[in-house]
Amino acid sequence: MSIVKIYNIDLYYEVHGKGEPLLLIAGLASDSGSWLPVVDELSKYYSVITFDNRGVGRTEPQEVETSIPLIADDCISLIKHLGLSSCHILGHSMGGFIALDLAIRYSEYVSKLILVGTSAVNSKRNNYLFLDWISYLDRGMSTELWFRNIFYWIFSKHFFSDVDSFNNAVKLAVEYPYKQTKVAFINQVNAIKNFNCVKDLHKIISKTLVICGKEDLLFSPKESSEVLKLIPKVEFSYIEQAAHYVHMEKPEEFIKIVLNFLKENDEN
Repeated sequence: MSIVKIYNIDLYYEVHGKGEPLLLIAGLASDSGSWLPVVDELSKYYSVITFDNRGVGRTEPQEVETSIPLIADDCISLIKHLGLSSCHILGHSMGGFIALDLAIRYSEYVSKLILVGTSAVNSKRNNYLFLDWISYLDRGMSTELWFRNIFYWIFSKHFFSDVDSFNNAVKLAVEYPYKQTKVAFINQVNAIKNFNCVKDLHKIISKTLVICGKEDLLFSPKESSEVLKLIPKVEFSYIEQAAHYVHMEKPEEFIKIVLNFLKENDEN
């Protein structure tokens, strides 16, 4: 657990295990803790780097200028700080946007690229949805109800069959000690809304894997494949009975897919 000064923030990061470096980039309102279901297993094979994006978690201050390119720049600064010439990049949701920006603007630093539950641009529906989440905060919705509402969007129907697990997940979210401020959440929502790299996908030279939960409501498999197929060296993998938060719902399958992709030899 370490802090590095980058531009106008103190960036919190962790490094787990040894081997080739693998940088994990979290999504909207998520921080390094979102990778807990998969970090231990992945770190048996790779040096896994997790961090808190600007605007969330233990990276301070939270309420700073935020954009997808700025967070990508933070990633490059962290990679350089760790003395790495390149690393594998894995991004989930908003983290996928950041990973794409890295692969387009900093291709020399990106070995293999893994995109999870994401696309290259946010849909208008999602933009409206995220703005509604902000309005719920403005109107004084309880934290518990706010998280329950979000969980309906990011988990599959199978997640809710175990009432105790669902309630425990909500409880953990409500009691999480490193909460994101409303202003920081708004900044991240605006960063997502303002990002669109569809026209630049052809520039990506890294071998790329797209992982989709078959029941993802935010970035459906059909939507993701139609957009991300524009990446030259891309392949797709689909996980059954999983929605947007695929590495939380199906960690074992997720890990297996990631390891198989990273370990396979490039033909080119």
